[in-house]
Amino acid sequence: MDTAPKKVHQGRNIKRLREMLGIKQESLAIDLNITQAGVSKLENKEIIEEETLEKIAKFLNLPVEAIKNFNDETTVSFISNTFNNTHGFMYSTYTDCAFNPIEKIIELYNEKEALYERMLKEKNALLEKFLK
Repeated sequence: MDTAPKKVHQGRNIKRLREMLGIKQESLAIDLNITQAGVSKLENKEIIEEETLEKIAKFLNLPVEAIKNFNDETTVSFISNTFNNTHGFMYSTYTDCAFNPIEKIIELYNEKEALYERMLKEKNALLEKFLK
């Protein structure tokens, strides 16, 4: 029986969390001011610099520890201790949840979409100014 702790792959954790939140690499790339290929490279790195982790965590609206410690066991534990069964979930071990997680995901998506639109308008304005 292997009792050694599993190695954490921070890049893979970022990818999994990003996908769970429905965020595309392109959106994260814009926020980090890198290319989509740069995000792909980050997601393949086992260890990521602390400053970059902090930026990514802020963008995903998650604590840095969520990226550093993400694994299937902690995710299942978090979910089972966060949600309740009053909404017809099939598990009875949930506790009360102070917000609707689906609404929170939609809210985060709308915030990121608004940010993307604002950035697009700013870039268009700069491009128009450059062309004149």
